[in-house]
Amino acid sequence: MNSIKHIDNALKDLDETVQKILLDWSIPLNEKDNLMLPILQQKRVLDQTKEDLEYLRDNPPTPNQACGISKYRED
Repeated sequence: MNSIKHIDNALKDLDETVQKILLDWSIPLNEKDNLMLPILQQKRVLDQTKEDLEYLRDNPPTPNQACGISKYRED
């Protein structure tokens, strides 16, 4: 699935951005937290979306039936 590849690339970009922020000594710690919070929230959404797409890829729903994603999620 191309969507999964795009999500993997986006996750890689987010990880690189977080690393740059962490390694930049000119940014105060509290500002680093403020910069990283939205990035980490995006990462969580992308991780969940990737899991959902992988589940659908591995367990395709039958026609006229719900996909069943809510059944496999733990939260």
